[in-house]
Amino acid sequence: MRLNIINSNSDGNCYLFTDNNGETLIVECGVRFEKVKQALNFDLSNVVGCLVTHEHGDHCKGVKDLVKSGIDVYASAGTIKGFKFQSHRLNPIVKNKKFSIGPFDIIGFDVHHDVIEPLGFLIRHNEMGTTLFLTDTIYCDYRFPGLTNVLIEANYSQDIIDRQLAENQFLRNRVLKSHMSVETAIKTLKANDLSMVNNIVLIHLSDRNSDAKIFKKRIEDATLKTVTIATSGLVLENFNIYPF
Repeated sequence: MRLNIINSNSDGNCYLFTDNNGETLIVECGVRFEKVKQALNFDLSNVVGCLVTHEHGDHCKGVKDLVKSGIDVYASAGTIKGFKFQSHRLNPIVKNKKFSIGPFDIIGFDVHHDVIEPLGFLIRHNEMGTTLFLTDTIYCDYRFPGLTNVLIEANYSQDIIDRQLAENQFLRNRVLKSHMSVETAIKTLKANDLSMVNNIVLIHLSDRNSDAKIFKKRIEDATLKTVTIATSGLVLENFNIYPF
């Protein structure tokens, strides 16, 4: 499995999972669709679908063009309503019920964000095992057995946000009530069995309220796992069920 990170911050989020047969699942389409097409060498024939967590623009701004190109999009009914357009290619997800998009098996579950019906995802594929995708939430209600890879938000740290936004309590409170801190990410990871996890990818870091180098070290020390910071254009070629 190859993981291609198109972008991962407040300017836009988009991730491509491509298996050895070339079949690609898009997770989030919060960038211009042109960027997605470029990453796919303008060949959309092997795109099996797109998952979207919620309707904020940095997660869905490319969805309308995606649908126009004949690609099915899967999101909660609340999120689809938030898109504010209709298409037969918008497919509502039933929470906590497994469904399939090509060779990928998916379960959507509740998260805590400032929108109607946001979701996190468990994504399973024979090549990468079970991957947790968790972003734009202040915490997670669940533990997940059998994880092999994790993409998790580490948007800010408490000490940085207290320092940076001391004079802007409105923005500070908005971040605190809608995003996951690195401290909560560590608690979430440690609440799960990480014995089979190969990769932890930290996503959606704030440009202003994070420190990638420190966050990476903190998660490595807490989990003793391989930790990667999601950066624009990064490709992980061996995002697999086994380390090698």
